[in-house]
Amino acid sequence: MTITVRLDKTLEEKLDFISQSLHKKKSDIIRDAISFYADSIQNNQKSRILKAVAKTKDADKAENTEFEGTIDDSL
Repeated sequence: MTITVRLDKTLEEKLDFISQSLHKKKSDIIRDAISFYADSIQNNQKSRILKAVAKTKDADKAENTEFEGTIDDSL
């Protein structure tokens, strides 16, 4: 797939600098940047999900402990 991207002067200069520094084609750098960005978003989503799961487990554990305490009280 071919795509056209318009860059302002600052981004163009940054892309040129990276291209020259790494001896890579600009298109390769852009592909790498998109891949990195997509992976970053995916990792962020996974992290948020894992935090939510951990929070739910902690809440369930606390509720279970409280419930077990009430069982002992009635005996």
